[in-house]
Amino acid sequence: MAIELENHIVRPVVKFSPSLWGDRFHSSSMDNQVGEAYAKEIEILKEQTRAKLLQTIASGSSEDVAQKLRFINLLERLGIAYHFEKEIDDQLRHIYTHPVHLNDLETVALQFRLMRQHGYNISTHIFSNFIDGNGKFRDTSDVKGLLSLYEASYVRIRSDDEVLEGVTAFAATRLRSANLKPNSTLQKLVTHALDQPFHTGLPRVEHRFFISVYQEEDESSRNNELLRFAKLDFNLLQMLHKQELSEVSRWWKDLDLATKLPYARDRAVECYFWALGVYFEPQYSKARVMLAKNISIVSIVDDTFDAYGTVEELEVYTDVIQRWDINEMNRLPNYMKISYKAILDLFDSDEKDLSKEGRSYAVQHGRERMKELVRCYFIEAKWFANEEGQKPTFAEYLRNAFVTSAYYLLSTISCYTLKSADEKVFDWLMKNPKILEAGVTICRLIDDIATFDGEKERGQVATGIECYMKEYGVSLEKAMEKFQELADLALKDLNEGLLQPTPVSAEVLLRIFNLTCIIFVTYQHNQDGYTCPEKVLKPHIIALLVDLVPL
Repeated sequence: MAIELENHIVRPVVKFSPSLWGDRFHSSSMDNQVGEAYAKEIEILKEQTRAKLLQTIASGSSEDVAQKLRFINLLERLGIAYHFEKEIDDQLRHIYTHPVHLNDLETVALQFRLMRQHGYNISTHIFSNFIDGNGKFRDTSDVKGLLSLYEASYVRIRSDDEVLEGVTAFAATRLRSANLKPNSTLQKLVTHALDQPFHTGLPRVEHRFFISVYQEEDESSRNNELLRFAKLDFNLLQMLHKQELSEVSRWWKDLDLATKLPYARDRAVECYFWALGVYFEPQYSKARVMLAKNISIVSIVDDTFDAYGTVEELEVYTDVIQRWDINEMNRLPNYMKISYKAILDLFDSDEKDLSKEGRSYAVQHGRERMKELVRCYFIEAKWFANEEGQKPTFAEYLRNAFVTSAYYLLSTISCYTLKSADEKVFDWLMKNPKILEAGVTICRLIDDIATFDGEKERGQVATGIECYMKEYGVSLEKAMEKFQELADLALKDLNEGLLQPTPVSAEVLLRIFNLTCIIFVTYQHNQDGYTCPEKVLKPHIIALLVDLVPL
């Protein structure tokens, strides 16, 4: 029987800010002539770049190796490396298997970072020339070297700590006190890196930033061909991204959930931005649209549990979702029928779409993850509603909160369309492998730090930080420090999961990695950039989805 008298229930009052975007992205007109002209010029530039990339490295020449590493790094920073994945991997494998001695800090640290990001487990011994008798890095005024070392410190794994422990802080301290020419490209790169290291940034955001700084370099040290290539490629891809966003926006508008469920966050554009963070390349167009729609629906379900439903209603909602049957809908109050139908429709649509490629098993795994998510949301709702203020133990909280981060579900959905994600990959994902656990840990802890104040205001008693404070008798400051420390450790495990040999393709692992980086960006400086996108996400969305790069 449906729960009656909905209007007389006293509900938590949570007032989320409305969408920042209105109808701005609902239509997207793509100028095909401009697109074709860009594509034609890109093809010419691509072949020139490939020829340069494939120039052989003279046997044992450290200058040739250094140049090659700098060239690969430039392709990656400008956002055009995806055109040359195989060639870049071949070059790096050659450098890895034919080591030469490099002697400046900038290049050695660059080699370490690039190798690790591409799955090659290069040893920290390559830093031995820069370390004193006490095992500490020697002081240096080489700003480019320090910047490269600082960036490299983010790819470390736990076993590197003997050599690299404390190196992030060491390099950051020196960089902060460096006497840099105001507004120079080096000063901009240093300021940006201290705010957002490249490794944990979102590829598209980092590309857009780097293009704008690189164009200010001196003519003599700038590769104008690559800069032109990057700008054309960014703008051409942006046309595709805008079309996808307009498809997602129209779908969202047709559902009209923002009007029908005014208690929930209206964040379809931000959800598309998240999907763009997971993959920006053209071949993932369908994947982005699918993922953005799913994140939007998860957000509605999250707010239903967190900001509106009563425990009695949520119990029925949870049970109905476990049964996954449209005939169960009449048991729900009216407002829940709307989101329940939207969930079923979206999963059906994804399944239909993927079954054309014989991949409907992917959605079956997604469905199981969705049911698990809802079960854990309900456990959380019962904790929050506990009148006596009883808190779960920290371990209990964490076990449940890993699921409610929605990260298990989103990493599964992120792999729906990947050619390299066969049924074995989904079975592997369902076992919560170490790299996934590391990503989930980061997601949960960083989210908890950033959303602590907002959740406290909403009267939630079982926040992770409070559970930790109570159990270990520590101050808020100490609990926050501990969460940050655990997140730093998890990043090392996440990095380790990228190193070869890997149980699944790099394509799959990068989705898990990029999903984690979204958290670093969205919750930067302990702000909840998803709930309040004005300061954090709005500038990124404008840079990636509104403004063209001036040619």
